[in-house]
Amino acid sequence: MKRIHEKIEKVTAGNLQVLKRERWLQYLVLTEERRVNLERISSVADRENKVLAYVCRTLELLEGLKIENCDDAVILAETLKWCEVAKCGLPHKRTEWLKNGYNLFAHNLGSAEIYRAENPAAQNGKLIYTLIRTHGLVGQYIRGEVPLGDNKALHDLIVSGVADGKRLKTLLSALNYCVIGAADIGLWNSVAKDAESAIGKIVAGDFQERDFKLRLKALRGKSIANGEDFEAEYAKLQEGELQRIEELIENAELWYVEAALYDFTFTECIKILIFLRVFFAERENKEKANGGNARYISFEPLMNCLYYDYLGKKRINVYKKRIIEAYLAAISLEDILAGKRPDFPHGGHEISADEKVDDTFFFAFTFSPAGEKLIGFCVEAEKAGAFYEKAVVLLFDLFELRRDRFDRFNNEERYLSQMNDAMNHKKVLLDYITGHSVLDIGPGGGGLMDLIEGNRPDLKVTGVDFSRNVVEMLRKRKQKENRKWDIVFGDALELAKTFKRGEADTIIFSSVLHELFSYIPYEGEKFNAGTVEAALRSAFDILPPGGRIIIRDGIKTEPEEQNRILRFRSGDGILFLKKYAADFLGRKIMYAVTGHNEAILPVSDAMEFLYTYTWGEESYVHEVQEQFGYFTPTEYRECIKRVIGTGGRIAEFKHFLQSGYADALLPKVDIFDESGRAVPFPDSTCIIVIEKKFQEV
Repeated sequence: MKRIHEKIEKVTAGNLQVLKRERWLQYLVLTEERRVNLERISSVADRENKVLAYVCRTLELLEGLKIENCDDAVILAETLKWCEVAKCGLPHKRTEWLKNGYNLFAHNLGSAEIYRAENPAAQNGKLIYTLIRTHGLVGQYIRGEVPLGDNKALHDLIVSGVADGKRLKTLLSALNYCVIGAADIGLWNSVAKDAESAIGKIVAGDFQERDFKLRLKALRGKSIANGEDFEAEYAKLQEGELQRIEELIENAELWYVEAALYDFTFTECIKILIFLRVFFAERENKEKANGGNARYISFEPLMNCLYYDYLGKKRINVYKKRIIEAYLAAISLEDILAGKRPDFPHGGHEISADEKVDDTFFFAFTFSPAGEKLIGFCVEAEKAGAFYEKAVVLLFDLFELRRDRFDRFNNEERYLSQMNDAMNHKKVLLDYITGHSVLDIGPGGGGLMDLIEGNRPDLKVTGVDFSRNVVEMLRKRKQKENRKWDIVFGDALELAKTFKRGEADTIIFSSVLHELFSYIPYEGEKFNAGTVEAALRSAFDILPPGGRIIIRDGIKTEPEEQNRILRFRSGDGILFLKKYAADFLGRKIMYAVTGHNEAILPVSDAMEFLYTYTWGEESYVHEVQEQFGYFTPTEYRECIKRVIGTGGRIAEFKHFLQSGYADALLPKVDIFDESGRAVPFPDSTCIIVIEKKFQEV
């Protein structure tokens, strides 16, 4: 083992003479390939030879085991040295291997054939060849990707007398510790018992397969750990859908499923699997033979498509993921079973094969040329910062994505975290809740529902959102954190389609009405006061007598005729204002530059601008599309009166400057009235409580 490390150290120090004698090391070092499970690395852009680094880690773990039998130690070292070579090699060598019929895409198979070709007379060659050929399959079995029977060649070693059961078990235990632990030692610790159980069955020749449901559950293991309610989702599947998935899984090995699909919903994953089964069924019918059957199905192209580097860290390409989600949402499971494809002009899916390997197929998503270029532009723009917000707006428009606080792409996690961290400001809403059941309209990250549950565990709390992304994310969190609240898909403008009258005693619109006002066309027009009226009427109609609507949102200042002077502490502020006035979609922002880093604005325009100025550049693309303050206090009262008539009353109405805004703005800007006197920043927020009256007898 020491000699192996010395050879690797010489090569990494620049002594390439070693490679002439050590062909395994030559293939690992002299390569243009970078085939690696991207799920287990932190940076895609890291220039390190990740396959070589992984092999080194496996050998280090083997050395730490201190194998007593010298022959076994040599066998394991040889196995680990060669087990990844099919992932590497220079182009001419890979072409040669493929011409020889080596499957480089199922790299355990390819690596075994390369080993045998390079070591035709090796001592213990058959044992090492079989260990290489089956390495990783125990882990894939645990993840549900392959049947346990794929390991039968290992038991055949016992039958043919190559190794006895005790020795084989020792070898397999050490080998799996090294190959799994080198990827992630924490992963090994979590699957060690399952691995030992699988090894015991292999040695005993017990290859009875798991129930199909258990295998599918294993395929969704990481998703379940992240909060997926597998039992509930599985129960929704129809008999025909189950049959198709079972046919696919029972007849093929799956590669990189977890790395490619764990972040997709259960339904999205099922749709992809059925796409595959329908494809192979059609292929079988055309060929009138079994030639359409796939032995190996790889999701490696999809895995590679989804990951990229953002600020030096590996991130899922959420631009592509949102588009894929929209593509999959455009078709039902029934239509997929009928052989249909989504009507989606900007992308699709493809199932391909390499002409030299006829039993291996690859699943990936494709994007239109315009979409591909736009996604690439967004990735490049985010690195430089320039034009990023406009690039994302183009992406939203091209793919008709929902523009709201959830789709903030790479800063959405931070944004939702900030929203949840701001819950102390919303704690006052708890004082106005009445009855036993609460609806939180547009719950975002779920912070308000957490707050209510933590302080009022007696209440039934339900979040309602029109974004399937939000609903799926919160369902996972509910499952993972064992929350009592619930989350449903529903339209705030038509709550009666989801809830019966009297089903909710309190309905909360917390920082969501301004988004409905800004994004939802009402009678063909956005930024329409009618949207707010429709939402309030929708809520009021399903309230029982005594029920309440609680509003927390932006507010304009009155009288609107008054002006405010903003004096920025740096030149960046006036530039931000000019850009904001040009880009804001809600209304025309009126301003005049009155001096060095100074401008005068109507008070409500000043409030609207300062709100966005507080959030800064990362949220800019969204804030210029949202009008936070849409009514003055007088206008709000008039709107409510039109909605409730004599059937309700305003139980609370107050407006104020949200604490925190001043702290964020004071270091950047001073504010004055038209006489030059320092004044407070305009009010930002209102809290309004509407109560439905009991009918008079």
